[in-house]
Amino acid sequence: MSADDGGPPPTEGRVTTAGLELHYLDWGRPTEPAGPPIVLLHGGGLNAHTWSRVCAVLRTDLRCIAPDLRGHGDSDWHPEGDYTLESHAADVGALASALGLDRFVLAGMSLGGSVALTFAGGDRASLVGLVLVDVGPGGSREEGRRRLGALLEGHQEYASIEEVVDRALALNPGRSRERLRRNVELNMRRTPAGAWTWKWDPRIRWRAAPMTEDEERRYAAERSARLWAAAAAVDCPTLVVRGGDSDLFLDEDARRTVAGFRSARLETIPGAGHTVQADRPDELAAVLRAFVERDVA
Repeated sequence: MSADDGGPPPTEGRVTTAGLELHYLDWGRPTEPAGPPIVLLHGGGLNAHTWSRVCAVLRTDLRCIAPDLRGHGDSDWHPEGDYTLESHAADVGALASALGLDRFVLAGMSLGGSVALTFAGGDRASLVGLVLVDVGPGGSREEGRRRLGALLEGHQEYASIEEVVDRALALNPGRSRERLRRNVELNMRRTPAGAWTWKWDPRIRWRAAPMTEDEERRYAAERSARLWAAAAAVDCPTLVVRGGDSDLFLDEDARRTVAGFRSARLETIPGAGHTVQADRPDELAAVLRAFVERDVA
């Protein structure tokens, strides 16, 4: 397991929540921490390793912890496909309690951002800062979702890791092939027949029971309403980060999101798409450090 900076790799651990085991990575406690620990939540279809480079940069002065959300990475799949935002948020609370995090910053990208917002909207005294990365209560743009879905559609099997890397690079040619390959490999598993497939539970994306178009619209509207209500209830400093090239979360979406909080500001990272932590990890790490030092510490 790479540390992405030549330093020691993160330690691995597991916590139990609602009968499931959640896997997490922990980059350790700095000798002289500059602020509270930061818990980082990945997007749908990703895992904790997506934060490796960001955490490698931050580890000198901030403790970084990144879990695999239920149904992702090396965490358990829920037997009935329970992947609601509320269940994910309860898992975050269980992780924080198990690790003794009585004061921490919570950051989340895409799905992880919606989970973080759901958690933050629940009057969490332990939460001293919230960061949403390329996501807001209003959801994402359909064109961007279609483009991303081209890689994640169905739950295909592949003959090799390189085949998946080629498809991912076609969607985002600016990425480093070496780093992308490492992330892809950490997010895939071998089938009994020797093929490669994603680690995540396909019910996360397509659900155990398919919905009609009308049901999908109602579901999206209800989810958005809950997230806007959560944003209005958040009372800790909040940072909204947008990838400057993102086609899922536009500038107008980001500004509307900031306006929905009591105390929030916006940072845009040029040259980053939706996966800001993978496209511009060093720049995102700098923004996170500045947020902790300026708004939280």
